[in-house]
Amino acid sequence: MVVRQDALAHNVATMAAFARDHGLELAPHAKTHMSAEIAALQLRAGAWGLTVATPRQARAARKFGADRIMAANQVVDPAGLAWAAGELERDPSFEFLSFADSVAGIGILARHAGSRPFRVLVELGHEGGRAGCRSLDDLLAVVACAQETPGVEPVGVAGYEGALKTADDVRKYLDALREAVEYLRVRHPILTVGGSQWFDVIGRELVATQARILLRSGAYVTHDDGYYRERTPFNRMAGELRPALEVWAHVLSTPEPGLAVVGMGKRDAPYDEGLPVARRAGVTVTKMQDQHALVRGDGLEVGDLLAFGISHPCTAFDKWRELPLVDQDYRVVGTIHTDF
Repeated sequence: MVVRQDALAHNVATMAAFARDHGLELAPHAKTHMSAEIAALQLRAGAWGLTVATPRQARAARKFGADRIMAANQVVDPAGLAWAAGELERDPSFEFLSFADSVAGIGILARHAGSRPFRVLVELGHEGGRAGCRSLDDLLAVVACAQETPGVEPVGVAGYEGALKTADDVRKYLDALREAVEYLRVRHPILTVGGSQWFDVIGRELVATQARILLRSGAYVTHDDGYYRERTPFNRMAGELRPALEVWAHVLSTPEPGLAVVGMGKRDAPYDEGLPVARRAGVTVTKMQDQHALVRGDGLEVGDLLAFGISHPCTAFDKWRELPLVDQDYRVVGTIHTDF
């Protein structure tokens, strides 16, 4: 797998500009790449900080140079919370945010807090969604608990709109998040949302919200040729993201007419949200195995070298520890390292 330098740089600049132009701030989700080199690009482009999914990722993001980290989960791991409390104690300038959607979660945070409180974003979910309080009343009960609990400080509201299917559903959910912020009664509140599939709607709907809006967009950084190519908001507005990841593999066998076996498998490329997309016209991936892909297409010969775009970057990077960074002529100009 290679990373195309021009597409990577374009995507980082494009999302930084979108956030800036819409009065938003970008807290890119580092779970996508877990790379110090890519994190540095995002931070230099003006990112607020980095979002992570786990305490282990938070520790890596700290090594990447992030002074602000948002854990987009309710953190309950004692070892992870001990690390976060220690890091807050060690560095007064370090900012660490995490989610909470229950009184039990607040209690766990309080038991592991140090001299600086854990700052929490109380999460509002939606029916059929992922985590998060399912009603405003439930959210306000968690907020009240956090306000009364030493070692915990509520600072805003969190949401995730990525599972919603229509723009109308997203707008209704954003209205609920905005209402939650209004009820929060904290100074300079934060509102954070996902921001990969619906950031155009977010940019329009939250423009007047009296809160600091943090987008946790992640997959944009390398985009793809499948899942996000079909769902990017740039299908609905001017601009574009460019696919930056390619897998190159040889044809190993042509056992039947129109069938070829390629040396690319599940250990090399993602397959959970669509199969790799062949760059050669008329060639289609039909099945992925551990170390092989079955493709259909005429004229393929043993030894042919094929390029494939990927679908779903969030399960692409974790398959590699080092990836060549290439220019437009496929000259290697650097290395992308990952820390999963």
